[in-house]
Amino acid sequence: MLIILNNLDSHYEIEQLTRMYTKDLSVVHGTKEDNLTADTADYLYVAKGEKIDIDLFCSGKSYVDSIQTDENEEKMYLDICAVLYKMYTQAFDKEMAWGMLTGVRPVRLMRNLYAKHGDIDAVCNILKDRYFVSDEKIKLCRDIFSLQKDIIENCIPTDYSLYISIPFCPTRCSYCSFVSVGSTGASKLMGQYVDKLCEEIRYTAQTAAKAGLNLKTIYIGGGTPTAVSAQQLRQIMQTVKDSFDLSRVLEYTVEAGRPDCTTREKLQIIRELGADRVSINPQTFSDEVLRAIGRKHSHQDFIDCYNMAKEIGFKTINTDLIAGLPLDTVKGFENSLRGCIELGAENITVHTLTLKRASNIVVNRENNSYSDVAAMLDKCSMLADSGYIPYYMYRQKSTLQSLENVGYSQIGHESLYNIYIMEEIQTIISCGAGGVTKVVGPRGELKRIYNYKYPTEYIKDFDRILQRKDEVIDVCQQFGFLNDL
Repeated sequence: MLIILNNLDSHYEIEQLTRMYTKDLSVVHGTKEDNLTADTADYLYVAKGEKIDIDLFCSGKSYVDSIQTDENEEKMYLDICAVLYKMYTQAFDKEMAWGMLTGVRPVRLMRNLYAKHGDIDAVCNILKDRYFVSDEKIKLCRDIFSLQKDIIENCIPTDYSLYISIPFCPTRCSYCSFVSVGSTGASKLMGQYVDKLCEEIRYTAQTAAKAGLNLKTIYIGGGTPTAVSAQQLRQIMQTVKDSFDLSRVLEYTVEAGRPDCTTREKLQIIRELGADRVSINPQTFSDEVLRAIGRKHSHQDFIDCYNMAKEIGFKTINTDLIAGLPLDTVKGFENSLRGCIELGAENITVHTLTLKRASNIVVNRENNSYSDVAAMLDKCSMLADSGYIPYYMYRQKSTLQSLENVGYSQIGHESLYNIYIMEEIQTIISCGAGGVTKVVGPRGELKRIYNYKYPTEYIKDFDRILQRKDEVIDVCQQFGFLNDL
């Protein structure tokens, strides 16, 4: 589809809404006459003058409407998208569960609307009438909002969480687009990386102390953190223990992730050095689906790894599942859900498959049917029936059917870190390649500080990494945390 914008500066909202219906699009600026050719099949034309004219031609049918201009640009684009959404529902004969919402954080939108209106019922009506969100998704959003409300209101501006990135994996899954390096044959790089990472962790502890920040949660993620050797994992976690006062930490998570590189020794190191929460991710209980996505372990390998973690005594074990994987079925996904429930996992995170450009599924143009993904998510009602409650949620661009990812938890096992990072209400200081530090101010201000993306860059220009850590102190001063310095 060709999107033609005339006298409109921004195309982001219009483009993102259109992408929910078609990925094959391009955006140009100018008049219809200047941009339409005999080869143009479908197009959208939006022109701003005394009024805003919207003209959609799709599959041989024309849809035309107009709205009044508005000095408030945010409202104007919302009005355009509302008209356009109604046109798309007619043209494609399909309503979206999240209506015209394209943002990744629906719960934050609900929270912002609640701060403005002070009435949760009124907020739900806005989501339904203004954004066309379905009753089912409004309820999901409201349930999560209610659970998070006290947690968020009790956040202290000078609290922070620590994220540590270990960007290595045994192999790359076909759906993955994260920055990660295969661990096979990368032992020299991994050793250099771990040494630099430990140096950054020590420097971060000093920086956070100077900034007057108090550590509340720790999350070691990746990649797959257990892709490093047991000795390297101990080196990292011992550095954390030596650098921070863990007695004041409320939650400490390590992604053990894949059972094909998570051994009993590594799990014992994780527990011994302070982590009380671990994530072990089957993604599916089907060996056929595991093979299709490039996982080098079986469903039984996951069960064995999970049981080892239980024996070692972790307070909380999270398991991840993905709805929409190649070769999976609604019945297969239901079986995976039931398996996690029967194991007694305290957290079960349900992701909807996202077709990211850098993933092998997309790069190789694999021809898969993803039509059953919504029916798979409907099976999550099993979680509520088993006492699990939704506690955090996010959406991503290119997620199948514009659906969502939801973390479900037994009561008392919610991950604070997941809530903090997704709602962007607490400072997160990141260490390691690909890490993004987010300093959050007392009035919601947000400053991002980026580490280098790839391990080789990270090692090569490590001095610059430490210099960027010093920016945390500068930002804290700007936000008024350090007025006494």
